[in-house]
Amino acid sequence: MSLRELARVVQTSEVTVRRDVRALEAEGLLDRRHGGAVLPGGFTRESGFPQKSHLATAEKTAIADLAANFVEEGEAIVVGAGTTTQELARRLARVPGLTVVTNSLLVAQALAHANRVEVVMTGGTLRGSNYALVGSGAEQSLQGLRVSRAFISGSGLTAERGLSTSNMLSASVDRALVQAAAEVVVLADHTKLGTDTMFQTVPTDVITRLVTDEPPVHDDRAHTELQALADQGVQIAVAGASGSPGGDEVPARRRSLPGPRRGQGLRSAAAVLGEQGAAERERARVADLRRR
Repeated sequence: MSLRELARVVQTSEVTVRRDVRALEAEGLLDRRHGGAVLPGGFTRESGFPQKSHLATAEKTAIADLAANFVEEGEAIVVGAGTTTQELARRLARVPGLTVVTNSLLVAQALAHANRVEVVMTGGTLRGSNYALVGSGAEQSLQGLRVSRAFISGSGLTAERGLSTSNMLSASVDRALVQAAAEVVVLADHTKLGTDTMFQTVPTDVITRLVTDEPPVHDDRAHTELQALADQGVQIAVAGASGSPGGDEVPARRRSLPGPRRGQGLRSAAAVLGEQGAAERERARVADLRRR
């Protein structure tokens, strides 16, 4: 829950709520997150769409801007449910020849008037809290499907378990979406890094790329988790948050943090330059011997 919402519910100022949240965290009664707080232990109840839509909005916008660069003309993709994927869908309306398969009413609505995009909805039962179709109908409609990549979000992401969510039905459909894709792109803002929830959706070794935002400098957990994901071979693309409190726009930037790919080591630039220098010295020695 965001600090703003807490202040509204208890009818006090955000300054007072922030002070009380720090005190409760010190007693182990809750965990602080960027702009809010959750129950301790990470296995939290999933927030509904109204709550999620007001959390980390600038970060989600920047992530969506960057993720749209990984979508090509004329390809077929699957897009899962979530507020971040909804932002992505709004940017896909201008991609010609695109086919989007989704179980999200919000994603479909964002693309409803995109004449150059074909939208395919799964079947299933409507889950009102996040406007997503779930259940056996949704999963069966995805059987036999093959697309280039899946764009998935969730409630938490760790290097140990991968992407997870708090709802069993949502997790099951997300797994079906992932199985239909050749590549898996996870969209998760930094507040989800290091958070583990009940149901695993995408194991770390299945994630091709993570698109996220730059964690605050003091957020050691998020930075540690990013490095751990990179070490396991996940390609990391980091977007700059667009829209500062003063209203200035910060352009999204892409930073690659690919830890060693599975089975491969990393060679530093210094090592490569050292080898090149040694080769040059050897050629000079041979030429000097020939002149003698």
